[in-house]
Formats: sequence, structure tokens, C-alpha cells
Amino acid sequence: MTTATINSAYPRPIGDLLPAARDLADRLGEIPSRNRIMREFKVGAPKAQAVRLALIAEPITEPAEVDTEPASDPWEYAEPTTEATPVSPVLPAGTTPVPLILPTGKGTEPSAEVDPVGHSPVTTGTTPVPSKRRHPATWPVILIALPAFVAIWSGWVGLGGLTGFGVVHPLPGIADGFSLNTAITLPIGVEVYAAYALRVWLSGTGSPRVRRFAKWSAIGSLLVGSLGQVAYHLLTAAGITSAPWWITTAVACLPVAVLGMAAALAHLAGEEVEQ
Repeated sequence: MTTATINSAYPRPIGDLLPAARDLADRLGEIPSRNRIMREFKVGAPKAQAVRLALIAEPITEPAEVDTEPASDPWEYAEPTTEATPVSPVLPAGTTPVPLILPTGKGTEPSAEVDPVGHSPVTTGTTPVPSKRRHPATWPVILIALPAFVAIWSGWVGLGGLTGFGVVHPLPGIADGFSLNTAITLPIGVEVYAAYALRVWLSGTGSPRVRRFAKWSAIGSLLVGSLGQVAYHLLTAAGITSAPWWITTAVACLPVAVLGMAAALAHLAGEEVEQ
């Protein structure tokens, strides 16, 4: 049977195409490619691929040719939609067909493709190994914080002395010799709470409600700390030994305000953990 007898206006089954495909393979001395079968017999890509797989499955004396031609061809034309159903190729006895797994597009799962020669799955793609993130060094922060700590501590303690904070005996009758300068409560309370609230805000682990409260309270604490430093240096530069009443009132309320914000932030964070 020649190629001319196959070219018909009606599509032919794969069984009728196989004898002519064998003759073509004998004349070429090798198994024709899918595009060559499409040109010779005027069939679509699915049927041409099925015919080629059927030829590969038959015993041959020469190795099968791996299809390296481009998928698109100017001679390719669309067959009627009634024959668009996939055709199962003829496989040797005892061979288990392997399903074709298309890539998902995520790039994280390996995909398997059918090898036309050996009918075995070929793995394409591997699961990427997550790289370890290196955290920036913390020693520059410590080096920057040391002089800032000295300046902030001295400014708050000095402002506390100008607003009535001073040495007290917290344990009268128990330890009369024990004394404490209450001015240290200002830098410890305001600045430590600002650092704690910044940590909660920037960590990103809490709920939006917790992070929102931590954000605005941290910004408020930093602004109050800046105003306290400005007030102390202005009063000292002017030679004032006693702060005005409104500055004294604001400084006296700071420990209470810091205590309230710290308790509220701890309560919000603890309430989220219990849920």
C-alpha cells in the first residue's frame, strides 16, 4: 500500500494507518518522526503520535529516533473536533502505561513525562532547598546604644532632679540606711517600655490589634523621651534649678502612664495566646 492510497478525505483509523507507516519506516530505515507522519498521511498531532508509539512498540532492528523537531509545523492543520479524543497507543504485553503528569507551574513539585522509547517516567524538576537567612550582626547596635544610654540616663536623671525626684528611704524602720534615687525610674520606665513596644510591633507575630497598640505606644514613648531630653538641656542651659509647674506635672505622670501602657500591652498579648 502506497502513501497515495492513504491520503483520503475521510480520517482513517490507526489500524489502517499502521501498514503504510511500516512501509514508510522501511523506506526511511528508521521510525519517522511525528511531524513526518503528519505530512505523509495528513493527520493531526494526536493520531500521528499514536501511530509513532505503535511503531516504537513493535520489534525493530534499529534504535528509535527521538523526536527533536519543533512541535509546530507549517503543514499541520486542525482535524474535525469529533476526532479530538485521545487515542491509546499500542504497548507491548506486560507494559504498564505511565500517566503523563504536567507541571503545576509552581516550580516546587517534580513532574514525570513518558519516555517514548522505554515507556518509563522521566523526572523533570526538583524541589528547591530553602536557603538559610543570615541575621545581621547585633554588635553595631550595642556599640551605638552605649553612648545613647549614657546620654539618655543622665538627661532623665537630671530632669528628675529638676522636677522634685530625689533620694528617698523606701524601707524606713527596716533598713534606714537603704536609699534610692527615684529619678532613675524615668529612664528605666520610659525608654525600656519604648524598646519593648518596638519589639512587639516589628516582630509581626501578634494580632493586628496588638501590633497597632504597640506601634502607637512605642512612637508616643519615643516622642516623650525626646521631649524630656530637650526640656532638661534647655532648663540646664538657661540656669534654671527648678522646672516650671507644667513640666513637673508631665514628668510626674510618666511612671503611671508607662505602667498603664505596659500592663495593657501585656494583657492584649496574653489574651491572644489564650485564644
